[in-house]
Amino acid sequence: MSETYFVGVDVGTGSSRAALVTSTGKVVKTHVKEIKTWNPRPDHYEQSSDDIWQAVCECVKAVSEGHKEEIAGIGFDATCSLVAVDVEDKPLTVSTTGSNDNNIILWMDHRAVEETDFINETNHGILKYVGGKVSLEMQCPKLLWLKKNLTSNCWSKAGRFFDLPDFLTWKCTGDSSRSLCSVVCKWNYDAENKCWSDDFLGKINLSDLSTNNYFKLGSEIREPGETLANGLTPEAAEELGLPPGLTVGASMIDAHAGALALFGCSAENVNPNLTSKMALICGTSSCHMSVTSESIWANGVWGPYEGAIFPNKFLHEGGQSATGILLDFVLKNHPAYEKALRKAGERNIYEYLNEILNGLASFEGLPSCQYLTKDIHVWPDFHGNRSPFADQSLKGMISGLTMSVQEENLAVTYLAFVQALAYGTRHILDCLKRQGRPDFETLLICGGLSKNPIFIQTHADCTDLPVLCPNEKEMVLVGAAILGACASKFYPDLESASHGMGGQGTLVRPDPASKIYHERKYKVFLKMVEDQRAYKEIMNG
Repeated sequence: MSETYFVGVDVGTGSSRAALVTSTGKVVKTHVKEIKTWNPRPDHYEQSSDDIWQAVCECVKAVSEGHKEEIAGIGFDATCSLVAVDVEDKPLTVSTTGSNDNNIILWMDHRAVEETDFINETNHGILKYVGGKVSLEMQCPKLLWLKKNLTSNCWSKAGRFFDLPDFLTWKCTGDSSRSLCSVVCKWNYDAENKCWSDDFLGKINLSDLSTNNYFKLGSEIREPGETLANGLTPEAAEELGLPPGLTVGASMIDAHAGALALFGCSAENVNPNLTSKMALICGTSSCHMSVTSESIWANGVWGPYEGAIFPNKFLHEGGQSATGILLDFVLKNHPAYEKALRKAGERNIYEYLNEILNGLASFEGLPSCQYLTKDIHVWPDFHGNRSPFADQSLKGMISGLTMSVQEENLAVTYLAFVQALAYGTRHILDCLKRQGRPDFETLLICGGLSKNPIFIQTHADCTDLPVLCPNEKEMVLVGAAILGACASKFYPDLESASHGMGGQGTLVRPDPASKIYHERKYKVFLKMVEDQRAYKEIMNG
């Protein structure tokens, strides 16, 4: 009997990827294609939907070759970036350059500071779903910026605006419906009342988006994994190298697709209950996902979003705006980086630094490398705070700098940043716990940073929670494939598809001996943000 396969497509910040995935969640084949990003002004980050679509087609063709007849469905995830097309459905500029190639505002674009502040000053009731404050990484501030700053080039010519995951499903099916995951998490859609809020759009000067039955925003909303229209159009099928009519599932944001797969991952002595877990999807930035049966409100944590991942479950989403990109920044700006890179050779630079850290700990007679950071402390918000403060004005802080230019100093500095990111995760966990959320029992982890053993162990130690690491490393791609599996009815619903394709994992337990040390470091961590705010008060008179 032949195997049944599903294709998962993931468009991240720097690349498009596709995977051929079995019905049990095993990744058989992957293909990656880099995508372009333009940075024409500070805090402006733009991409091209044509460039991304071409990359997607290359990736899907590569993984599906030789298995086309065995593929039962395809699912898409992508970054929560804003795509603009004109009334003829052609790319429409979102750029000060005027180029229609630049028709995507990337998720990490921070141009809409004034618009974000304006929206938050309305104190509209719908903002309670985003922890009390809309983030400038969300879509309404970006839309308002386009209306104010690109009136003639973009706003007056706009036909539709998409979240990138929904653009991809529209591109291959012609179905312009939007995923509930995208609109409720990033577009201020009212999930409780299942509608766009005319009152909110009016208060933020975007009431023109309500015309023609919200055509530009999307009048039809689908649950993730729901079957779309008639499947792949003949045109899209030819470009993707797949059969026409192939089942396509309603999409998800990339981090949410990772969480979908992670929640189904299992191991011995791990509670299978979805609500007992926190899923950490860590790449350029990090997202912290958890679900509950009842809605819980927590300032600075997005949600509760009903149905954003699983039907009848409430999603709570925290996050850190810069994680992988922050560690890369710290390494590349240290004087010892080039030397360390040369000595690492073919090894990953982080593998080499981890070796240095373990060697230092052994030389100094320490129980583990975690104790090397006693005199260096970090507040990691170099790109603002997403959670739990929702304060993009916060900056990064380092205490304990020296004039050392040695590799050992680079390694210890890197470890201090890893610990700070882990304390940030604990900060989000503590915020949810204070609001009455049941205790977490397990931290689940995937993404690029999850391949780093020190990053994993540090999170276990700093949060005092066991960390479940999936044996399958490409869980975001598995999550995208799960959407196709659910849409094809191979599994009856997303939860059973998640458990069926989530696979097995390895449990990393916290080191109880380091608990007191990390409690002290965590106190310093929290004191640092207090100090930063005190400095601002002094400077503001």
